[in-house]
Amino acid sequence: MWPFKSKFDKLKREDVVDAICNLEKQESDLESAIEERARTIEELLAKGRKESNRELKLFYAKKITTLREENQTDVQRAMYLMYNTKLLRKLKTTIDDNEFFVRTGKVSLGNLLADQKGLAQFLNKALGTKVRSEQVLTAADDTWNEVQSGYEANERIYGVNEHDDELLAMFETGEQLEGELQSDGAAEEQKQADADRGEN
Repeated sequence: MWPFKSKFDKLKREDVVDAICNLEKQESDLESAIEERARTIEELLAKGRKESNRELKLFYAKKITTLREENQTDVQRAMYLMYNTKLLRKLKTTIDDNEFFVRTGKVSLGNLLADQKGLAQFLNKALGTKVRSEQVLTAADDTWNEVQSGYEANERIYGVNEHDDELLAMFETGEQLEGELQSDGAAEEQKQADADRGEN
């Protein structure tokens, strides 16, 4: 036996759980702040794209840079908290394991498990039961597959008819048209940006 007790011996599960909850709360607060800043950044980006005044564009750019730096700091803090929480969860699991095995060790199964011959007979019997049960299931599965293999899907119910074809074509055309509109919009924004740079 060790001559002195470790401080971990006095550690209570409840204290670890409280610490985990506290860290998770801090992490959640940071996450909310990061998401809020990300929304603000998106709004400022949209304003900056529309704004024609150079000073205001510069203001938006500096504000976005500041917010991004704050987010980067908070992301690092959140990752630190996550890692800390992960280790505390491991500690909680170790405490739970220790309590589990201490409780289990008190159950008088030692003599029962010491009978190796009886244990071998029991395990062989259990294994035989398992094998027979699995064979029943696999045989039933084979029967199922054999019957199902002759099935063909009813084309009137599950197939693609003329109306389905028209709708599918319309969906694909719509997706293509939307893609073209987005491309045109991006090209127009690029032209406007080039023109703005030319003026400045």
